[in-house]
Amino acid sequence: MTALTLSTTGAATLRADALVVGVAKAADGGKGLVLAPGAEAVDSAFDGKLAAVLETLGAAGAEGEVTKVPSPSGLKAPLVLAVGLGRAPEKDEAYGAEALRRAAGSAARALSGVKKAGFALPVEAAEDVAAVAEGALLGAYAFTAYQERGKDAKGPVGEVAVLGAKPRDKAAKAAAERALALAEEVNRARDLINTPPNDLTPEAFAAVATAAGKENGLKVQVLDEKALAKGGYGGILGVGAGSANPPRLVKLAYTHPDAEKTLALVGKGITYDSGGISLKPAGHNETMKCDMSGAAAVFAAVVAVARLGLPVNVTGWLALAENMPSGTATRPGDVLRMYSGKTVEVLNTDAEGRLVLADALTRASEEAPDAIVDVATLTGAMVLALGNRTFGVMANDDAFRTAVHETAEEVGEQSWPMPLPAELRKGMDSPTADIANMGERMGGGLVAGLFLKEFVGEGITWAHLDIAGPAFNESGPYGYTPKGGTGSAVRTLVRLAERTAEGDLG
Repeated sequence: MTALTLSTTGAATLRADALVVGVAKAADGGKGLVLAPGAEAVDSAFDGKLAAVLETLGAAGAEGEVTKVPSPSGLKAPLVLAVGLGRAPEKDEAYGAEALRRAAGSAARALSGVKKAGFALPVEAAEDVAAVAEGALLGAYAFTAYQERGKDAKGPVGEVAVLGAKPRDKAAKAAAERALALAEEVNRARDLINTPPNDLTPEAFAAVATAAGKENGLKVQVLDEKALAKGGYGGILGVGAGSANPPRLVKLAYTHPDAEKTLALVGKGITYDSGGISLKPAGHNETMKCDMSGAAAVFAAVVAVARLGLPVNVTGWLALAENMPSGTATRPGDVLRMYSGKTVEVLNTDAEGRLVLADALTRASEEAPDAIVDVATLTGAMVLALGNRTFGVMANDDAFRTAVHETAEEVGEQSWPMPLPAELRKGMDSPTADIANMGERMGGGLVAGLFLKEFVGEGITWAHLDIAGPAFNESGPYGYTPKGGTGSAVRTLVRLAERTAEGDLG
């Protein structure tokens, strides 16, 4: 993991392998390149001509644009990297946190193989320190566990030094510590998502969660297939019935003596989704190791909350199963009796995530938390609706849905509030069971949300995050987002826990 330090050393005298400065397009639609605050010492070393040099090299200040130039004699670092921040803010306004995150992430990705980099980006407050640190640490991520690494292989930047913080600034120090814990847990989720499914079975995932839970003072309970059968968890067992790797339900509990509220997080953890008997076609199953991204997000968020010591009780539920076809697999037309006692007619075994979540939601509801948030790569329909970078937010309470959406936007995770139209519920009526696991094709992401709503305890505030789009990036990396597992929703969940502790959510 990349190290993080706060440095009060000036950019000109910092001993590092590279210096990062920000550049932007002129405000008010003006022409030309402008240097962002923090670049003053570097510009002086270039005799005030840094912007002109960068423009000569083609720099325009576009978001994420990276331009490298050798340093002049006035700088200790041999390399200057200018990263685009997009349009400069208006007078008396500052660069936004997300612009700083993305710029720092782009710079960190471009500096792989560098031992130490100083980030001289605009830092006017503790929030800016957090944004730069978070972006750089997330951008420096690399998953190399299954690759032979020769001596010439370039790993992530070794150390990120954030410049510009005031000496003995307690707020800046706290912001940096939070950014480090948060980034490490997002990257933990990314590692799990990227791990091949032959190594990350439900049992293996449960073992990882148990070890991390004990390390961070969490109470961990794991229900294996025998305990699940004894408890009547028909949804989780039904999904895992076709696999040689049996399912698990993991509970991670963090408690704080000063907590007044309890937040329950539920994650879909299908460690590999073949579709089951309703088999996915070629072209749709190659990345299905990522179908446990919701559980990874919940797991990482609970650990992050524990590391930050937030005064709120948080319980994480990881519904883990592998969805495979075999002679023992659940068939279309089978009826499962869920943990809640309701029966579900399975019309499509590839709509399995809602089945494991239903059991976990019911179980989480029994503990009467103040709110439940579930996270899942649930439907392709949500990807069609919102694209690959935005997750949908549904809820049984409009105010809570708005709060979750605003929280996601605050931390830089794109989201959009979605409805739960009551008229779509009728499409899940079954002549055989209490409900079917499929309904109308149009609005399929909303239908899935309505299904889950049936299993939330009465009177409990609940939200559902469908992260099917942003959970796994199949295109090239951008900003602080890598190719592969992204750790989507971790930062939103942690901020929700913080807001709950602060009394902002009910």
